[in-house]
Amino acid sequence: MLVFLGLLTSFLSFLYVTAPSIRKFFAGGVCGTNVQLPGKVVVITGANTGIGKETARELARRGARVYIACRDVLKGESAASEIRADTKNSQVLVRKLDLADTKSIRAFAEGFRAEEKQLHILINNAGVMMCPYSKTADGFETHLGVNHLGHFLLTHLLLGQLKESAPARVVNLSSVVHHAGKIRFHDLQGEKSYNRGFAYCHSKLANVLFTRELAKRLQGTGVTTYAVHPGIVRSELVRHSFLLCLLWQLFSPFLKTAREGAQTSLHCALAEGLEPLSGKYFSDCKKTWVSPRARNNKTAERLWNVSCELLGIQWE
Repeated sequence: MLVFLGLLTSFLSFLYVTAPSIRKFFAGGVCGTNVQLPGKVVVITGANTGIGKETARELARRGARVYIACRDVLKGESAASEIRADTKNSQVLVRKLDLADTKSIRAFAEGFRAEEKQLHILINNAGVMMCPYSKTADGFETHLGVNHLGHFLLTHLLLGQLKESAPARVVNLSSVVHHAGKIRFHDLQGEKSYNRGFAYCHSKLANVLFTRELAKRLQGTGVTTYAVHPGIVRSELVRHSFLLCLLWQLFSPFLKTAREGAQTSLHCALAEGLEPLSGKYFSDCKKTWVSPRARNNKTAERLWNVSCELLGIQWE
């Protein structure tokens, strides 16, 4: 036992000594474009913290008018104040958006349309992870409702402005765990069986499938869309899992920072010449492979139709 403990201590010590080099290896790609955004309008969901906040900071630094759309307006105002001071851009605004409530989504979209005639970049960044079983205000399982259906509805409601502002982009944050996901049409709401880890994976697969189908339907409009895996990032997303919180603390020296995690979102929002790759999935600022389920066009179309039925909407 003492020998084992000694070896374990030595191994952990070695990891922490070499942490800077390991972190540099896992930090991933960097958005290299110098595109500036004066006069451009951006909406980012969940930008009061983490990856969304750092994405908002960089887009504000480039001169965009940035709307932080979040549930907690006080946290949003705190983030906006920090970003305004850091970037010297006064056009960082906060608006209430609760993706777990379609009334809130519709109210946000109505208010935004009253304020802005254009929308050049929509980043569907917000999300929940590993929640105990619960339902949204509209009766949707929380992961499905917030991570997929909420952003599906929001994109639908803002699509007119995106088209009017073309070229425009929609960036959907997904995750590498979509590989473990499956669209369980017979039990979308998890009422027959529920595992909160897999529920998150299923919702992230839905994000990739939504991106794929959206790109197909937007061909020729000048609006393109991309799915993003930000990497394994130190963020508040794991707050519902004690085990993941513990692991994130233990391995925090090796995880991406929020700024590093924002790079692929920024790349897909800004990089020039990306239009032919609309509908694709990106990681570390480059297109990468997706699971076979995420390439299934029939599943993507069926999920689209079911989502419209659940939300009571029709896309043009």
